[in-house]
Amino acid sequence: MLNALPAQAEMVDLRLLTRLVDEVETVFRGKRETVRMALAALLARGHLLFEDIPGVGKTTLARAITAALGLDFRRVQFTSDLLPSDVLGVSIYNPRTHEFETRPGPIFTNVVLADEINRAPPRTQSGLLEAMQEGRVTIDERSYDLPRPFLVMATQNPLEQHGTYPLPESQLDRFLMRLSIGYPDAVQERAVLMASVSVAEPVDSLRPVLGPGQVMALQQQVEEVHADPTLVDYLMAIVQATRTDPRLRAGASTRAAIALFRAARGYALVDGRTFLVPDDVRRLVVPCLAHRLLPAGSSAATTEAYDEAVAVLDSIVAGVPVPV
Repeated sequence: MLNALPAQAEMVDLRLLTRLVDEVETVFRGKRETVRMALAALLARGHLLFEDIPGVGKTTLARAITAALGLDFRRVQFTSDLLPSDVLGVSIYNPRTHEFETRPGPIFTNVVLADEINRAPPRTQSGLLEAMQEGRVTIDERSYDLPRPFLVMATQNPLEQHGTYPLPESQLDRFLMRLSIGYPDAVQERAVLMASVSVAEPVDSLRPVLGPGQVMALQQQVEEVHADPTLVDYLMAIVQATRTDPRLRAGASTRAAIALFRAARGYALVDGRTFLVPDDVRRLVVPCLAHRLLPAGSSAATTEAYDEAVAVLDSIVAGVPVPV
């Protein structure tokens, strides 16, 4: 697996990103914008939180993107008895060699699906913090780098809260975007139903459009996406408005502003551009900021609080002048 990017990496043809989205759409139908958002998060070196009901295709999306990128994939079902070592790995004494050996956990992969992450206790949830922020994990006081590129796609059910541990704000802040897939339209759902009669797994038919090295090159290209100063001012005006709006107890932090800026540049690249436009920022405001805000009167980051934050953000974006 490629873990380092050459100093003089070649530019990747951005048309390949459109081909990649087309390839994923052959098995994950009717949600092209969701695929584009997920790809933008990966290129921006971020992580994704999907809050959705079961059965709308979260696992299919994760597997399809992984297959189309030629990356490795692991799925972890989070449960109330899951330990940090079940995710990160463990050190075990080998009586033959009289030494401790490290057995890496399922997080040692390119794309890990943390299914129903809020069903695991806080200690296990926090075990992901270092991995998501630093790209490495610590096992028995030794640090190990994770494979690159690295993406965590976590899911949680917004309806069934019995026996769950709500993600604290510090954990939510590590997710670049919070997305919801929702139901497909009638035409696309009919196509899914017709394809479901096949015994073969549709994701297995996908062919890689890009490789790990190209993904890492694209991540570097994101940093070179041009942002006009007026667009940076526009982004900052939105962020500043969240800090002064009386409808919010907690506005967007500096880390949230950086996340929005990175995600917007990643989205521009997915759109085939090497420069930002106002729509890049507008499209990413809710996915990047809503889960980081706390409305007035709310004491925790609940689904209701998130919906209130979305409404406030929509109002703020509508009131901030768009640069021309």
